[in-house]
Amino acid sequence: MTAYHPVLSELVETGCLSTDEAEAIHQEHLEQGRPVREIAIEQGFMNEAGYLATVALILGSEVVDLSAAPPAARLSKAVPASIARMYSAAPFRLDGDAVVLAVAEWPSPAVRDDIAFVLSKRVAYVVASKADVNERILDLYGEESDSINELLSALDSDLEDAGELVDLDEAADLADIEHAASATPVIRFVNLVLFQAVKDRASDIHFEPFERAFKIRYRVDGALHEMAPPPKNLALPIISRVKVISGLDIAESRLPQDGRIQLDVAGRSIDFRVSTLPTQFGESVVLRVLDRSNVQLDIERIGFPDDIRRGFLEDIEKPNGIVIVTGPTGSGKTTTLYAALQHINRAETKILTAEDPVEYDVEGIIQLPVRENIGLTFASALRSFLRQDPDVIMVGEIRDRATAQIAIQASLTGHLVFSTLHTNDAPGAITRLIDMEVEPYLIASTLEAVMGQRLVRSICPACKVAYRPDDETLKLLELDRSQIGEQPFYRGEGCEACDHSGHAGRRAIFEYMRINDALRAAIIEKRPTHVLRDKAVELGTRTLREDGLRLILDGQTTVEEIIQYT
Repeated sequence: MTAYHPVLSELVETGCLSTDEAEAIHQEHLEQGRPVREIAIEQGFMNEAGYLATVALILGSEVVDLSAAPPAARLSKAVPASIARMYSAAPFRLDGDAVVLAVAEWPSPAVRDDIAFVLSKRVAYVVASKADVNERILDLYGEESDSINELLSALDSDLEDAGELVDLDEAADLADIEHAASATPVIRFVNLVLFQAVKDRASDIHFEPFERAFKIRYRVDGALHEMAPPPKNLALPIISRVKVISGLDIAESRLPQDGRIQLDVAGRSIDFRVSTLPTQFGESVVLRVLDRSNVQLDIERIGFPDDIRRGFLEDIEKPNGIVIVTGPTGSGKTTTLYAALQHINRAETKILTAEDPVEYDVEGIIQLPVRENIGLTFASALRSFLRQDPDVIMVGEIRDRATAQIAIQASLTGHLVFSTLHTNDAPGAITRLIDMEVEPYLIASTLEAVMGQRLVRSICPACKVAYRPDDETLKLLELDRSQIGEQPFYRGEGCEACDHSGHAGRRAIFEYMRINDALRAAIIEKRPTHVLRDKAVELGTRTLREDGLRLILDGQTTVEEIIQYT
């Protein structure tokens, strides 16, 4: 029997949802990370009142109307803004030595424990509508823009807690480090950093110790942005706190470590992949933010042009062969592969993946994290896969000759294989495989297609303006004015909505090279990359630059973005 979210289980038991409806909500919750409440109401399975009543039943609480109970000013002092915002829990009233919080989502036991620990109070819950909870938080704490700075001020001035951490260094006693990592201001600060990263759609969080500073930076839409830095003396407590919640050894600071954090942030289930690196001035820590609700794993919503989507769908439905997605780190290769696997993920198809690390858990797919430190490499994983009777295999990356040869062997024995390569474009993948000493005739007989891709920043719709490109701009794009006529180009002027960057979100550009007989002949003859590229273009492949031009003319991105990434 499927292990449902607790609220879903209660809704099924009380007859509010059928098993089929619960299963549909459960699958979408797993795939997209969106709150159960949001999916159930959006799909029309139930209304918000019914959902809230079920949450109240599970919590042994009641549903309240926050709009009928004006907030008391002292409530904002009982619960820090960072806690209220991170957990979407609005202070409702003080009840003796307990604080009562209003929530619209079911808070898991782990979340309830976190809140009780950080507040150092008994905590009770009531249930209210999502809109009312958000409105109450806004009434009590105002806009979010100054919350990081407010918390930094609190960290600096709270001498009782933070003052004890001033003299900590890498040689500090383990007990002192543990005490520092569990200090309430440090816990609140780390929680707020994670919350802010999710809110700003950051893909990565960097904690970086330097000789005279401790920097925290977010990567948003491919660009790094520095936030207000905490005091240098808090570097070790903050990094130790991150290591504690990601299950790493805080006593080990001489070797790199990898871990994982799973948190409910504002009602959404978020995964953070954690990597530590010892540096000259302490450990550098990078968190990869994996927010399913920001990732499209539906192949129809990846952003493929129609012709590429049709060809890709044909190729991933084939019974055998190799499909490779190529591009630099952060170009969306994994997302494209997950979307492909999701599309062919059926009860009659056995799919195995080897990944470093497993980025998203997908129901119905057996996923193996590669651990090279114990000898579990991509190559050894693939060998084992062939004895597991799979139909489809995905190997995170072809890094060496051994992995490439086993992938080809798997394809020749009737399996469909997906993988990635780090090359600049689609034709470069073939040259890369030949450099790995893979026989060209094996590449020609097994390779079905190569998808090259990049992510470029989209123009902010709130400050988008049209302009006429000058001749110099057209020359950079290898165009002349007769080709575009009166077609305007677009750019973002910068506004509050996009933090004055002129960009909001990213889109992918693609170069899809399907391997046909003419290309197979060129591969067997070991033709160089530029010859393969010319042949592919002659046969109808659009280059990354040409696909980027499509987005420029559609008003989706800027000339500068396309020139930078192609």
